[in-house]
Amino acid sequence: MRILLLGDYSNVHWTLAEGLRKLGHEATVVSDGDYWKGYRRDVNLRRRSLGKRDTLRYLWDCVRLMPRLKGYDVVQLINPLFLDFKPERIWPFYRYLRKHNGKMVMGAFGMDYYWVKTCMDCQTFRYSDFNIGSHSRADEPQNRQLIDEWLNGEKGRLCQRVAQDCDAIVAGLYEYKVVYDQWFPEKTRYIPMPTQPSPDPSPCPPLNGREYNDHPDGVTTPRPHREGHGGGSGSLLRFFLGIQQGRSAYKGTDVMLRALERVKAKYPERCKIVKVESVPFDEYKRMMSECDVLLDQLYSYTPAMNALVAMSQGLVVVGGGEPENYDILGETELRPIINVLPDEEDVFRKLEDLVLHPERLPELKRQSVEYVRRHHDYVKVAQQYVDFWTSL
Repeated sequence: MRILLLGDYSNVHWTLAEGLRKLGHEATVVSDGDYWKGYRRDVNLRRRSLGKRDTLRYLWDCVRLMPRLKGYDVVQLINPLFLDFKPERIWPFYRYLRKHNGKMVMGAFGMDYYWVKTCMDCQTFRYSDFNIGSHSRADEPQNRQLIDEWLNGEKGRLCQRVAQDCDAIVAGLYEYKVVYDQWFPEKTRYIPMPTQPSPDPSPCPPLNGREYNDHPDGVTTPRPHREGHGGGSGSLLRFFLGIQQGRSAYKGTDVMLRALERVKAKYPERCKIVKVESVPFDEYKRMMSECDVLLDQLYSYTPAMNALVAMSQGLVVVGGGEPENYDILGETELRPIINVLPDEEDVFRKLEDLVLHPERLPELKRQSVEYVRRHHDYVKVAQQYVDFWTSL
């Protein structure tokens, strides 16, 4: 098959493409690399700025590229906003791709109209990006903007047009499947996120002799070991947080960080906090691999790509691991994720328990690696995609 994967979030499409190539298919990824994250792609389609000259250049790049994006058996979009234009400018490109290719598939991998609308009903999910129980999170500044853009603006209208017109919708998480099953059950399919195994997923050794450089901006990065500088006992745990500017409250990183800092203050000799902000993906993975525990996605039921990459490296994830996550995968044995509720006290208690009982980590790390191998191996997932596309 010839497959075009258009746009990328969290390295989903590039990882999927690698799996498809292993199976002998032709896969082309066109994306902007998600800007500073620098994800790999076959065709770089990046808009340099919002200025008039760069806008015209980007428009020309897109128009010139279109004739090359013809004749594919499947075109899968990472999101209805698969190009860096205003929504109303994207529809003609969608129609062109629709006309000159085979099946059109929309990805449900992140923010869109149906996600926001479902979360805002405060009933479908016990908690989400936009609700905690019956309490709406609409009053939070960033959420207000997202709600306005997706429910009341052109983004939402584009999403509805694409969802209604496309041949199929692929949901990458349990939550997204729940959302789209309410609207398009006949053409929605859940397929797990693809993850490449780590070449060396064995747990990293305890922190001994590694210093950390604490910068004034709060970002902590490891620096090379220097002889004669002890770094702590074998039970010292390294906690990793990736911070995205402007999305800390939306993702719950602010709550998780406060809880972790309380644990650090209470047990200063037993834990180390490693925070990174806006670094390229390869560097991000390297720094993460030197840690023991990842804190990620407070308001999620499930581990997404960031957590899965960490688990493949042998880290323990503190984040979304609700029963629904294991049920949809048919997993009855492994429970590697430290599931936390969207509550600072719950996060604090579970982090404290990890610090006080580090003997739990080897088994949790082993289960993390096995969990990814069973359910998210990129070649196995790619085959699920091929089976689904072939069935259309």
